Amino acid sequence: MAGDTNKPVISDRRYREMTAAGLDLLDQGVTVFDRNLRLVACNRTFLRLLDFPDTMAEPGLPFEAFIRYNADRGEYGPGDPDVQVSERVEAARAFKPHETRRRRPDGTLLLIRGFPLPHDGFIALYSDITELDAKQTQIERQQIEQEAAIERRTAELTRANAELTAAIEDNRRITAALRFSEARLRQITDTIPAHIAYFDNQWIYRYANRSYAEWFGWTSETMANQPIREVIGLQVFEAVEDAVGRALDGEEVSYEYSLTAPDGMTRFARSTLVPDVGPDGEVIGCFVHAVDITEQRRTFSALAQAQKMEAIGQLTGGLAHDFNNMLTVVMGNLAGLRETLPGHPVIDEFVDPTLEAAERGSTLIKRLLTFSRQQPMAPEPVEVNELVLSMARLIRRSVPGNISILTQSKTDQLVAMVDAHQLESALLNLALNARDAMPNGGALCIESSLEPLGRAEAADLELPPGNYVQIAVSDNGMGMDGATVARVFEPFFTTKKFGMGSGLGMAMVYGFIKQSGGGVRIRSRQAVGTTVALILPCAARPAVTLQLDAPASVGMDLKDRLVLLVEDDDDVRKVVRKQLASLGCTVLEAESGNEAADMVENVASIALVLSDVVMPGGMDGRALARFVRRFRPDLPVVLMSGYASSEPGRRGDDDVPMLDKPFSRDKLAAALTSLGR
Repeated sequence: MAGDTNKPVISDRRYREMTAAGLDLLDQGVTVFDRNLRLVACNRTFLRLLDFPDTMAEPGLPFEAFIRYNADRGEYGPGDPDVQVSERVEAARAFKPHETRRRRPDGTLLLIRGFPLPHDGFIALYSDITELDAKQTQIERQQIEQEAAIERRTAELTRANAELTAAIEDNRRITAALRFSEARLRQITDTIPAHIAYFDNQWIYRYANRSYAEWFGWTSETMANQPIREVIGLQVFEAVEDAVGRALDGEEVSYEYSLTAPDGMTRFARSTLVPDVGPDGEVIGCFVHAVDITEQRRTFSALAQAQKMEAIGQLTGGLAHDFNNMLTVVMGNLAGLRETLPGHPVIDEFVDPTLEAAERGSTLIKRLLTFSRQQPMAPEPVEVNELVLSMARLIRRSVPGNISILTQSKTDQLVAMVDAHQLESALLNLALNARDAMPNGGALCIESSLEPLGRAEAADLELPPGNYVQIAVSDNGMGMDGATVARVFEPFFTTKKFGMGSGLGMAMVYGFIKQSGGGVRIRSRQAVGTTVALILPCAARPAVTLQLDAPASVGMDLKDRLVLLVEDDDDVRKVVRKQLASLGCTVLEAESGNEAADMVENVASIALVLSDVVMPGGMDGRALARFVRRFRPDLPVVLMSGYASSEPGRRGDDDVPMLDKPFSRDKLAAALTSLGR
């Protein structure tokens, strides 16, 4: 026995852990109580089946605690909980084998079996037999029904006393049952929102539900016993042939494919082939499960396009800001040169044309800002029919006489929620594009209507379903091919000759309409023409209100005022400083928001702060304005921005006056003197 001393000894703790882990693997609840009715062990299945907390799995817990927990939560139904506990604890002390069924309040049916153990211990097993009981009840009910049917049928056969007739009748009944079962199965599979089929190892379809058959333009009846190639067509067959072969070799295969629907639309499906293996291990066919993923593809495509346009918008917004700073320098210096040399020949020959070019550049920047969705708008209810008629009169003066202008409205009182000025600009842009597409003359039609969008149409435009106002601008000009239509809204893309177009017109229209909560649809055919439809959200007809004259504002005298100029761009700061000096101001300069904040704190004579919005560092123009408002509430602040649109009197998000770059000295003076004391 000396060798036995080398055997590993399992500690009591390790033994308990192994026992608990083993019990937790059982799908039955297990409890073991000692002779004093104290818990020796239980598994997690027991706690789960009876909804006991994990804290009650502690060894040594008395049996009465479990009964008390159940009684207090109404597990045993109505009655005195103390009596319920006393009766059950007293019955347990008998340590007798028992088997009971108990229906829990949640409807779960438990089978509880108890068995005494040596040393007066007791083990109980808990099984969830809810489903088994339901099935048993169903089987018993069916058995009763079947027995009744058999008895009735036996009585009929006995009365007929004809064995042959009885055999024929039995055969007929079985056949009817099989047909009913088959019809029932087909009804179920036809109801499932998926494409289901089966083909054998001879590449012949043996079954297809309605959705699968209609997907390929067949019916379930005509598709049966047809070759795969014949059913799905050569184009799809060539795409899936390899996958079918691999599936018939025993591999479960998933793949995607596309086909052209009878309506000309391309549709996409994801299909899974599951091999059907016979008793001998050979693949005798394949089950097919497929789903239509066309909508999913459309959503992904729309998301990708939106992300692309958003990235381009962010890029153009940054470019616009930098260009506005440069134009501020150019226009400011040119204006200064014109004032310095009044009447000089160089002004008419060089300075004025350059200023006009800079103004056109400013307009171009506004288009960039509109496209990048950084240009604020003032949407309001607009009567579309009236606006279209007004624009038609303007367009007639902008197109040659060989182009006729037609307007048409299918709905009276069409009201859209949109910025009227931006909409007029968009319509003019489309009209000029249509003019360029009809060099030999033609017809331009602007049609307005109420357009209901269903779920699929709205999804294509990334809009919620509902009613929208549509303005369609159509021409019968040269039209565009598919490749051109696909890129028509890209910024800087143009089909015009070099120098004839900026490539921002359609991008501006797209950005404005999307920013307005709408969408754009375009249809074009070469040598037929183009239609661009603007989809805008509807609005209630605006109420007529009386406009009262606003009180005149008290202007600020700028002479000898100390103005704190905050601008990180040296060239821009230099130009604005000159403009302020020409207005009689004394200028104090800062290159950052933090530097300006220190000056506001320490220089009490500062009478006005003029700050750029976008600046490096931890404090931009808006943060500086908030600081000034807290530290010196009476000190006026005007912000300069290269992102905003030119709108007189416009205020920023913090109700701070905003001056848009580029600006002239007159605009600067108007912005500063409008600050009343």
